[in-house]
Amino acid sequence: MTNTAKKTALILVDPFNDFLSEGGKLWESARETVQGNNLVDNIKKLLSAARAAGIQVIYAPHHHTTVSDYQNWRILSPSHQGSKNLMLFEKGSWGAEFHPELIPEEGDLIAQNHWTASGFANTDLDFLLKQHGIEAVIITGMRANTCIDSTARYAVELGYHVTLISDAIAAFNWQEVKAVVEITFPNYGHSLMTTDLFVDSINR
Repeated sequence: MTNTAKKTALILVDPFNDFLSEGGKLWESARETVQGNNLVDNIKKLLSAARAAGIQVIYAPHHHTTVSDYQNWRILSPSHQGSKNLMLFEKGSWGAEFHPELIPEEGDLIAQNHWTASGFANTDLDFLLKQHGIEAVIITGMRANTCIDSTARYAVELGYHVTLISDAIAAFNWQEVKAVVEITFPNYGHSLMTTDLFVDSINR
């Protein structure tokens, strides 16, 4: 596992309070699937196991919104409009902080913030992976049918082996989670695993 671990990274997408903590701006929308998948505890298990095995942990966070963002943009997508209207992950706010149980530790990496869905587009995530000799990535975090799906797809396009952890992602309803786990990811991804199965596989 040592050689494999050195070529593997666990990518944690958008573990913000606005998504994962009571009082967050999107908590009421995400609550059912976050709690139903036991998301925070599952991600904690993954982080602990990955760090212990020598798997590189990389955070792929969303842009922190400010009041002047999106002014005079030529095209404003529904995602950008939502960020603008709700001031999601507002810069300097509690909502834009990582969930207190999912804080980066020494040795973890934090990629540049993405503006839309993919953790790769217009960030240094691919650069960080290549500089650390990474060939395989495990994807976890929020939101299943937007940032998770987009980041996983982009990783495949860039030539990485991609594993999705089915019970370590969440969204605004179970249909969104099901669409990714049962329909989209199986058509392009390489491996679909549960948290316990993945942890067991690296502890053998």
